Amino acid sequence: QVQLVESGGGLVQAGGSLRLSCAASGRTFSNYGFGWFRQAPGKEREFVAAISWRGGSTSYADSVKGRFSISRDNARDTVYLQMNSLKTQDTAVYYCATRFMGGSSSYKDYNYWGRGTQVTVSS
Repeated sequence: QVQLVESGGGLVQAGGSLRLSCAASGRTFSNYGFGWFRQAPGKEREFVAAISWRGGSTSYADSVKGRFSISRDNARDTVYLQMNSLKTQDTAVYYCATRFMGGSSSYKDYNYWGRGTQVTVSS
């Protein structure tokens, strides 16, 4: 059974950094793409970043380009989201998701989801 567990969220001041981790278990994930999404209160879930199964292809939402970086460690079945220069509008619950083969910016393409980790950015 596939399980995704996010960690690394917390409270940080604007301009600060956090690194989120997503630990995957339940199968071999070397052929799976991963994505990070976020959802703020009263808003729809939105795409943040995605990475291909080999890690050679990444994509980002315009709102986080140049500030966030997605990476993966296939040996550890872990995906990371490095978040720098955080803004108050980055406050949300961040979710990790996975799907067979490539990453995608559409949440509908993902089969498995974690429970999320809260990121709160204070001014």
